[in-house]
Amino acid sequence: MSMERAGAATIEEVAARAGVSRSTVSRVLGGGDRVSPQALEAVRHAIAELNYVPNRAARSLASRQTHAVALVVPEDTTRFFGDPFFAAIVTGINARLSRSDHVLNLFIASDDPGDKATSYLTAGNVDGALVVSHHTSDTFVERINQSVPVVFGGRSPRGREDDYYVDVDNVEGGRIATRHLVERGHRRIATIAGPLDMPAGVDRLRGFREVLADAGLAPGPVEDGDFTADGGAAAMRRVLAAGDRPDALFVASDLMARGAIGVLQERGLRVPDDVAIVGFDDSPVATSLPPRLTTVRQPSRDQGEAMTEVLLARLAGLDPPHATILQTELLIRDTA
Repeated sequence: MSMERAGAATIEEVAARAGVSRSTVSRVLGGGDRVSPQALEAVRHAIAELNYVPNRAARSLASRQTHAVALVVPEDTTRFFGDPFFAAIVTGINARLSRSDHVLNLFIASDDPGDKATSYLTAGNVDGALVVSHHTSDTFVERINQSVPVVFGGRSPRGREDDYYVDVDNVEGGRIATRHLVERGHRRIATIAGPLDMPAGVDRLRGFREVLADAGLAPGPVEDGDFTADGGAAAMRRVLAAGDRPDALFVASDLMARGAIGVLQERGLRVPDDVAIVGFDDSPVATSLPPRLTTVRQPSRDQGEAMTEVLLARLAGLDPPHATILQTELLIRDTA
């Protein structure tokens, strides 16, 4: 018995009219990816000729799919709405989902004892999940990963070979930033790092240290700025309190760099004349105020789109790459 609307054309009739398989029609309805241009055109003509209207509820029952995916952000709402990185990620996710049948559910969730988000996500309410800004302490993420297909934005917290993730080359980004400072003649170079329970924080710090080691330079103070403006300001105060003021800083996010610059200006120090700074992200924060940040651009929007592409491929039963790495680039402006 057909599960389509009574009196309406069925997906089998569309496939027969187009001269393709039922699965090809399904792929076209899901966004048109992995379908040849000829088949895509034939299916679209058949849909128009038969006035075919998909019954999404019936399709969901037949395939046991919800046509919903979750974006899980293990942060609080202040962090989510205050960091432009998340806006770029969501823009990329939405761009890819707009070409599919899937809708997005957003979960801003820390590791709370109630596990409300985990219970919802593992109860069959979504087909899969995208996880960004995860920490090694976020144990609930692992429970989600064991229940539904997951794609991580950044290396997975457990670092398993069978996990799927889309990351930027954070190690090389740290190298690019630090190498620029070394090549500009700076020798007392400190860093304000991201949290070391996050892969991005670890990798950017690794790149910083590798370049200084290659140059025969001892690293200056290393302080955790928590990827926030307030954290960057507090870390900058600790760097200055340590004595032997650095002549340059690699700051692992633009938000932290803005906080650091504010402290330097309060102390009467000039950027870049007294202290040169390279940030990381190339978010709108980089150019919102003078001086404009020299920064490492990470393609956050592209990352969101690529994560979604990998997840949709998994849901379609395909075999996408487990690791996708996007490249960074240095944008030279006023601060270094």
